[in-house]
Amino acid sequence: MKCMSGGLSLVAAVMLVSGDVMAQGVTTLAPVEVDAPQPRVGAPAKRSGSAAKGHYTGRRPAPSVAVASGAGTTNPGAEVAQLPVGAASEKNIGGTEVNARPLSRPAEALEVAPGLIVTQHSGDGKANQYFLRGVNLDHGTDLAITIDGMPVNMRTHGHGQGYADMNFLIPELIGVVNVRKGPYFADEGDFSSVGAIHVSLIDSVEKTMASITTGSFGYNRAFGVTSGKAGEGNLLVAAEANIYNGPWDDPDKLKKINAVVRYSQGTSENGFSLTGMAYANRWNSTDQVPLRAITSGQIGLYGALDPTDGGNAERFSISGRYRDNDSASATKVDFYAIKSKLNLWNNFTFFLSDPENGDQFHQKDDRMLGGINASRTFKGYLGSFRTETEIGVQSRYDNINVSLGNTVRRQYLSTTRSDLVKEASAGIFVQNTTWWTDWLRSNVGWRGDYYNASVNSLFNAANSGTANATIGSPKAGLVFGPFAKTELFLNAGEGFHSNDARGVTIRESPSDGSSVDSSPFLVKTRGAEVGLRTKLIPGLTSSIALFTLESASEILFVGDAGDTEASRPSRRVGFEWTNDYRPVSWLSLEADLAMTRARFRGSNADQAAAHAELDGYPTSQIGNAPGNYIPGAPNMIASAGIRLGEARGWFGALRYRYFGPRPLTEDAAFVSPATGVLNGQIGYRFDNGWRIQLDAFNILDSKSDQITYAYGSLLKTDALFAACFPAGGGAPTAPAAVCQTGIMDRILHPVEPLALRVTLAGTF
Repeated sequence: MKCMSGGLSLVAAVMLVSGDVMAQGVTTLAPVEVDAPQPRVGAPAKRSGSAAKGHYTGRRPAPSVAVASGAGTTNPGAEVAQLPVGAASEKNIGGTEVNARPLSRPAEALEVAPGLIVTQHSGDGKANQYFLRGVNLDHGTDLAITIDGMPVNMRTHGHGQGYADMNFLIPELIGVVNVRKGPYFADEGDFSSVGAIHVSLIDSVEKTMASITTGSFGYNRAFGVTSGKAGEGNLLVAAEANIYNGPWDDPDKLKKINAVVRYSQGTSENGFSLTGMAYANRWNSTDQVPLRAITSGQIGLYGALDPTDGGNAERFSISGRYRDNDSASATKVDFYAIKSKLNLWNNFTFFLSDPENGDQFHQKDDRMLGGINASRTFKGYLGSFRTETEIGVQSRYDNINVSLGNTVRRQYLSTTRSDLVKEASAGIFVQNTTWWTDWLRSNVGWRGDYYNASVNSLFNAANSGTANATIGSPKAGLVFGPFAKTELFLNAGEGFHSNDARGVTIRESPSDGSSVDSSPFLVKTRGAEVGLRTKLIPGLTSSIALFTLESASEILFVGDAGDTEASRPSRRVGFEWTNDYRPVSWLSLEADLAMTRARFRGSNADQAAAHAELDGYPTSQIGNAPGNYIPGAPNMIASAGIRLGEARGWFGALRYRYFGPRPLTEDAAFVSPATGVLNGQIGYRFDNGWRIQLDAFNILDSKSDQITYAYGSLLKTDALFAACFPAGGGAPTAPAAVCQTGIMDRILHPVEPLALRVTLAGTF
């Protein structure tokens, strides 16, 4: 069930522009993680290749219509809506603009990234599912996410490599969201091959603000934030508490608390901050279920087959940021220490493996991690050409206790595997931006990374071991323009991602002791992009990017099974078209379209053999034929939105999100339905700073799938169950391969029905 990351291939012209950046041969794409690139709030202009004379690089404050929180921020950079960018697909969004959207869960704040879908297949305490550039990113694979310089992605994680849980984020504290896509930037490391999203938090607010929200299906939330002078700096304190049952027959009973304390001095370009964050959550979950269980009437659309699924999570962190910027140089330092813990109970196949107790399993991840990232930028001239060179180091260390076991109703049955893992990494990078003319600038860079891990497998010494690896990644980009307020971007580069350390040292399958092929520690990726961004029409910012990403011989560590899984080479080619139109201060229109063609390359003899083994049992054989479709890869994602209103008085918004059909098996015998969801918002802001707001989610009450899979499972009501597990303990009448596959079916998690939420907020 773990998604497969993939790749795309670009035209030869772009690769010629990048020179020797693109290495020859086949590259691979696998689970990934982030080396904590620095936040982009108020970053020196050179980071994204700020333009020389004639370039439109000035900061543009977010329009008043975007003020949704009811309390403006006072720190520089917090209301930046656009900063200079180094690729057509890069974008910067101010926090007030993010909060002007109706958000049903925290991670949806990231959907300001054009072409990104954020959804959920389980309870709201679990990391979300992400889809971008034709890749099913699972819970964060190949999408590097940082919050205020701290990595969100977790490597060698109990539920999957790159697991990125955003539930500790308080959306009202967002200052700026920086979106990057593709492996084109030297300061981006692990987990960033498809994209990287960096969220920076605010330092202060103008006034104390408090809000309460209540809504459908037992939703209640309280939030408050205040800040004030403390010595020579500012002290910000914020907290939220949230409970939610959801529309499910077995309520989620979610209970979540968040708290943030932040001390800062100076500005985001010259100053420092120290931030503490705490988060705790527990929940039940209604996981995805087979379509046949609903159509047969065994359960309703919002029912569960195992009502004891769910989990609990904790996260505590302290992080710091230091910036020193002048005309000759710039220094950046970020550090962090994080303690996190997760327990998950899931049952995805029901009675396929254990006819008596069911297939529920428990995943535990308990870790301490810390890291520091630092860079120094030297500003000067190469002859008569202005140039800036940044040299940086990035390091991280994880001490991990991770395990997988079988349970029934959350009660322990047996251990599949349990491991103590120590994983360390160190990266160096250098990147140079040179302004050759007032219409041409270049950005070239290189990074090198070293990884080391030790795995102590507590139940099978054969899977213990140590591993280390190094990798180099060249990058290059050119920006032409502006010509008539239009710029042309060419980017190419190599990247990498790390694999789960347990998959690197594994030798024997935890389930049956059979021999298992290990995976490489670090895996190369390769991508390129050509794009155009224009402001030729007053009030309209429009961009289009054609991109490619390639992968081969992908090997994934599957946290749900405790072993590795391989796939074939793949290629993705696509485009993204983004439009933001603001003709007047009280009106904003947005429209984005992303389309991707994703295919495996080569043949799959193993799949053909598996298909032949299932001959005579069509309910098991369907969907197992060989093919070149990549399961879960979206070919179309689109969104459109309108916002109206000023800083005071009436305001409103409508946003439509379209998640196109996806092949769910290699032969496309199963295809997910398309999902379209319309959300809305209406409210009034009073002169005294108070605000009342109504948010509506799924206004058209769509009954489609929030997320869909296709795989084999067994229910006790299936005829095949009796053939595989005869009453009285007799011999199975179905072949072993059929019993191990089960009934192939569309497995779905439905869109939540129409829901309303009312918020009352005030400033003091």
